[in-house]
Amino acid sequence: MKVWIDQDLCTGDGLCEEIAPDVFVLLDDGLAYVKEGDHVFSDPGGADGIATVPDGQEEATIEAAEECPGECIFIEP
Repeated sequence: MKVWIDQDLCTGDGLCEEIAPDVFVLLDDGLAYVKEGDHVFSDPGGADGIATVPDGQEEATIEAAEECPGECIFIEP
């Protein structure tokens, strides 16, 4: 499973980071980004910043997408 965030839709609420901190991170610009380990996909973000979801984090990633008020988290199988 892969995931990415459309930063243009991100509201910066940080729910994704609370639900799945191994997958999402809020940066100083107030927007959420996806990450793989220590690598944050912030340059570029958006669809070009797509990350592989770590094993065991699939359910949390789906929950984060469902709870996101900005509906900016996109999951690809």
